[in-house]
Amino acid sequence: MNASPTADDEKRLAAEAAAELVESGMTVGLGTGSTVAHLLPALARRGLTDLRCVATSVATEDQARSLGIPVEDFDRLQRLDIAIDGTDEVTPDGWLIKGGGGAHLREKIVAAAADRFVVIADSSKPVATFTWPIPLELFAFGLESTLVRLGDAVTLRPDMPPSPDGGLIADYRGPGREDPASLMVRLEGDPGVAAQGLFPPSLVSEIFVARGNDVERLTIG
Repeated sequence: MNASPTADDEKRLAAEAAAELVESGMTVGLGTGSTVAHLLPALARRGLTDLRCVATSVATEDQARSLGIPVEDFDRLQRLDIAIDGTDEVTPDGWLIKGGGGAHLREKIVAAAADRFVVIADSSKPVATFTWPIPLELFAFGLESTLVRLGDAVTLRPDMPPSPDGGLIADYRGPGREDPASLMVRLEGDPGVAAQGLFPPSLVSEIFVARGNDVERLTIG
């Protein structure tokens, strides 16, 4: 009897399906996380040429280069043809929580620059309402005053190093996750918040969700 697919098997399946969207000559945004870790070898196996890629984290950049995938600084590109990334949770209407790995600032910049932002996920990621905390990146300048304004609902991640852009990673565990649009506005309204991990459906083009041995493809934008 064959064993049931694991979450890691589903991540690989979704990643491999999304890798088929990339064509030679494209400009590509590479996300961060355990699902993207399956995307990169899938892209490398395709033997595509003339790719121009940007990475949302040092870990992704290092893995991509080790597989022969070219990565360059984002200051050389104005737009991307496609960006592919994972998610921590996704609601039925296409809202995402991202930033479990603390890369949500760069992930959001890359997603916003892409003509097509594709999300890859295993079957545990779709939820009716969010349960995860909302990741934040906070400016180091005035950090203590920012934490006082945000209140007890926000805590810094212990032992988490600063982001590549110098921000401190924190999590919001307060109320409001059932209304992500309002919560996003509230969190972004604080001048000490460099980025928050709520991604609106307007950023998302498609979501590939692997369930068992099949991949469900959902069009959002």
